[in-house]
Amino acid sequence: MKTQVRANWSNAVLVCAKCSKKLDGGFGPKGKAPLAKALRKHLKLKKGRKADEGIVEVKCLGVCPRGAVTVVNGAASREWLLVPEGADLDEVAGELGLTR
Repeated sequence: MKTQVRANWSNAVLVCAKCSKKLDGGFGPKGKAPLAKALRKHLKLKKGRKADEGIVEVKCLGVCPRGAVTVVNGAASREWLLVPEGADLDEVAGELGLTR
């Protein structure tokens, strides 16, 4: 039985699914995609463990800001980001240290 599984991720980002659901999308070119999906598409990441960087939706991070989504960069977990609805995805990726 395997005890470890390797991922090709250089970075892992956690996105609050509850915040995304409250906004009913709010990101991407048409403003209708959740943040995690819009970021994955914007950065052209592969799916799952084969991606260069991981963007994972988690249940709830407990901050619950109005009009924003809570995001945690796994490499810098001491500071959490509050990403407002409709934010520029290039700026968000830069803040999170995600490459393009």
